[in-house]
Parts: sequence; C-alpha cells; structure tokens
Amino acid sequence: MPGKTLQIPTADGQADAFAAFPDGGGRHPGVLMYADGFGIRPVLREMARELAGHGYYVVVPNLFHRHGPAPLIELPEYIGEEVRPSLVAQVMPMIQAHTTERVLSDADAYLTFLSAQPEVAAGPVAVTDYCIGGLLATRTAAAQPGRVAALAAFHAPVGAAGPDSLSRLTAEVHFGHAEGDVTPKSLGELNASLEAAGVRYTSEIYPGTVHGFTMADTDAFDPTALGLHWDRLLPLLARTLPKS
Repeated sequence: MPGKTLQIPTADGQADAFAAFPDGGGRHPGVLMYADGFGIRPVLREMARELAGHGYYVVVPNLFHRHGPAPLIELPEYIGEEVRPSLVAQVMPMIQAHTTERVLSDADAYLTFLSAQPEVAAGPVAVTDYCIGGLLATRTAAAQPGRVAALAAFHAPVGAAGPDSLSRLTAEVHFGHAEGDVTPKSLGELNASLEAAGVRYTSEIYPGTVHGFTMADTDAFDPTALGLHWDRLLPLLARTLPKS
C-alpha cells in the first residue's frame, strides 16, 4: 500500500504523521490510528498499510510532536525486555506531559485534517489504537461523538478515561485487553460502566496475552492475538464505516 509522511496543523505547531491508503484512487473511510508510547516506527507503518489494504485511509500521528518529529528516541529494531525499561523511562516524561487538554486539542486537529483529505470519504471516521494510545483514543471518541463512529483499543488503559468519558461514547466500541493488564473485577467495572451508558460494545480478554501483544517488534508479541485483533477490528469498521 502507498504511504507518505504528512504534516498536520495543530494549535501547537505541526504534527508529523504517517498515512497509508489504497492504490487506485477514489475515496475511502478514514481511520485515525494512535500509536503506543514508542511512537511511529516500522511496525506501526506496516499495521497502517495492512489496514489500508482493506480499503481505508489511515493516519498515524506523532502523539508527542511538541517534543520534535518522530522518532523521538533511538529505538532498536527489536524491543526486548532487557532494553524496555530504559526506553520506557525515556518516553514517560512525554506521556506525563501529554495532558488531557493537549489530547483533546490535538484530536480536533487530527480529525479535521483526516476528514479534509481528498481521498477520504465524507462522514464519520474510526479511531483505533494501542497501549497508551487507547486512553487518548477513548478520550477522542468521547469528545467528538458526531465525528467518530467506531473505537477499537488494544492492550490499553481505557478505564483510566473515567466513567464520565465512557458515558459520552456514541461510537461502537471494541476493547481487546491483555490478560496481564486487567483483573476480573476491573473488567467487570469497566463493562458495567459501558452497559450503564448504553454503549454498543465488546470488551474481552485475549487469552494468554501480556501488555503489547500486537507489537511484532517486542517480546510481548503474540501472533495469534494479533490475528484475533484483526478479526475484531475489521468487522467493526465494516459495520460502522460503510464503503462507497
């Protein structure tokens, strides 16, 4: 699938982003893909291309653009457990500086930019995401109910968005949890909040997984769980973003 680097205007300057889209022209439903904390890198570009191959225009923004263009830290080709703690220590200050105010300001800019692309079909878009991106995407969907028709978050701390954000969701939702990230109690509380808000959702634990299971460049990667991720994501998008 073709791909290119873009610059998205935001209230705090230009945010670099990667876009992937189908060959052959035409207009396609838009998908905003939030990366994990390690940001835009080959595995995220490949996932964007994979999704674009199913007929979507996918944009992956640099979430921490205020700190510079991606990559913001030097990443190895493979993020093993021996290097992960030091890498997390480098990105954590950027995560902590990314306030809810910044998240929502950027979300408005990203969605406005995505919908304005000539290759993107009119109508609402979807937001999909990984790890910390899932929290940001949940807040995005809650704050932009008329613009986001689908939300899919994987191994993400979505419960941290809080009951208020969950209660404002109008998108259809899928939350795919790592087995190591949630307890039965926390999962029950999250699902009860979604039920109480009348959200159309699925929320499930992917068996035998640990945090980061979709990321093929990490020790957490689980190819079976990645396949289940596509099995859940693609039907959700097909239901909520009908193609022209």
